[in-house]
Amino acid sequence: MWLEILLTSVLAFIIIYWFVSRDKEETLPLEDGWWGPGARPTAPEDESIRPFKVETSDEEIKDLHRRLDGTRLTPPLEDSCFHYGFNSNYLKKVLSYWRNEFDWRRQVEVLNRYPHFKTKIEGLDIHFIHVKPPQLPSGCTPKPLMMVHGWPGSFYEFYKIIPLLTDPTNHGLSNEHVFEVICPSIPGYSFSEAASKKGLNAEVTARIFYKLMLRLGFQEFYIQGGDWGALICTNMAQMVPSHVKGLHLNMAFILNGGILTLFLVRCCPRLFGYTERDMELLLPVKEKIFYTTLRESGYMHIQSTKPDTVGELMLGLAFWFCFHRKFSLDDLLTNVMLYWTTGTIASSQRFYKENSGQLFKNDRVKVFVPTGLAAFPCDLLHTPEKWVKSKYRKLVSYSYMPRGGHFAALEEPELLAQDIRKFVGLLELQ
Repeated sequence: MWLEILLTSVLAFIIIYWFVSRDKEETLPLEDGWWGPGARPTAPEDESIRPFKVETSDEEIKDLHRRLDGTRLTPPLEDSCFHYGFNSNYLKKVLSYWRNEFDWRRQVEVLNRYPHFKTKIEGLDIHFIHVKPPQLPSGCTPKPLMMVHGWPGSFYEFYKIIPLLTDPTNHGLSNEHVFEVICPSIPGYSFSEAASKKGLNAEVTARIFYKLMLRLGFQEFYIQGGDWGALICTNMAQMVPSHVKGLHLNMAFILNGGILTLFLVRCCPRLFGYTERDMELLLPVKEKIFYTTLRESGYMHIQSTKPDTVGELMLGLAFWFCFHRKFSLDDLLTNVMLYWTTGTIASSQRFYKENSGQLFKNDRVKVFVPTGLAAFPCDLLHTPEKWVKSKYRKLVSYSYMPRGGHFAALEEPELLAQDIRKFVGLLELQ
């Protein structure tokens, strides 16, 4: 009898603890660090913000052409299409365009269309673009919005969406919501300095970007991201929720959302909280989740274990990026050149290794910042609203997007801008 009472009491305690703790508002610790070479200097860090300009030279372009001219490719198997990886017959066309038609000087001018800056944070030169509205309606204050890229992306991903957010009137949109946009480069990507020490992960990056926003004078701001940007922005919301007015994502890292329930939902999906659209995007589980993950995630394993090895291969750079091609060759090659000219392909790939042990650690910390998610149908994995709510406890907006994939800002800037504006509008009404 006493054993039954004891077991019942323990079970009741576990159930009560689960219900109480599942919505417990925890935050990630706001610490400090030093990622530059050597020991941290005793002198205060230079907090000045310096203008920066993207540049190129004849020598840089000649060196690129020389390397492209020396490329040797392995012929593909007959009728193999892309089943063995990127088809080298098609890659020949990409390399030919890169060598003979792509105009890097013109693209450098495009990159300098928006103002660039650098500033030292935790020992690293952090690069960012900061775009203010060209004109403001009377009485309107622009909303600060940080947008964070992923891999193999860059700040350039946002060039098409920025004018829709900072200058909506000239693009046929209402001026109800006008933003000033800050797009930083993750440390070790493009023009942001790479860490000299192990351990710079998404949580550290979130802290550095938070410090950047404070340095720019913003105590409250919106944040948006996909891919690694989604994790960095989520970590920022977990770390400093009082400073983040709203979190908008086009990808969510949900590690325990409920994939196992998909095996039970064929007959009664609504009983488990899934919509018909969820079923279209997730079933059959074997093909759309497990097989697809196995086929398309090989690069993740390599970069999570030996990032420096593949980072030494310049041709591998073109292969890796081409796997993600869902936009113009000029956009693709501009992004590639941002890695090639800055020599950051290896340092960018280290981000996978640094985060390989962090994902599960921070997944248990719920997010209580108001959140919106745009679910693009061709992303790596569909995340149902049911799964998102398990982690993001104040989900204000969830949208099934009609088209588009992983690089939403570059592929479908109008759709993403529309969803960001909708999300912010819902928050402003509260």
